[in-house]
Amino acid sequence: MQHDLVQRAQQGDREAFGALVHASIARLYASARLIVRDADLAEDAVQDALVEAWRDVRGLRDPDRLDAWLHRLLVRSCHRAARKDRGRRVAEIPLAFDHDAPVPDGLEAIGMRDQLERAFARLPVDHRTVLVLTYYADLSLADVAIALGIPLGTTKSRLNRAMSALRASLDADERAALTRERIA
Repeated sequence: MQHDLVQRAQQGDREAFGALVHASIARLYASARLIVRDADLAEDAVQDALVEAWRDVRGLRDPDRLDAWLHRLLVRSCHRAARKDRGRRVAEIPLAFDHDAPVPDGLEAIGMRDQLERAFARLPVDHRTVLVLTYYADLSLADVAIALGIPLGTTKSRLNRAMSALRASLDADERAALTRERIA
């Protein structure tokens, strides 16, 4: 069915293109939000990518690779948005709490998610991008390579570097927390 919609969209059928967009817009927005780390920038990136997709849909050679192609357009748009946004600063306010108080399981899970979120946010945009496309958008490595416009081997090494950087960031947070505990 998607194949037919793509072919109709390539012939100028706006309703077919609208159906394709409707089926993928939530995933595109979620991916963009993870990559650029800002709701407004993510919306702009998705809109820019979809406008570009409508303009260039006739040039899509393999209708079965629509998802990878849309993500490629989205990644470019996210990277442009991230470059424009470099001057903005995000204020982080540390919360003070009693480290000795027992932590219920739900709060512990929230703490782990927060730690992962902070480590993820510190990654460069190209590392976040490959992780989002691989683990969140659930694209195959071949489709991630297409989306990023890079060879498969480069995709694999970039994913490896991104995972290593994420682990290093998490380890650094863990060491810092242990140091704070010893000082307190």
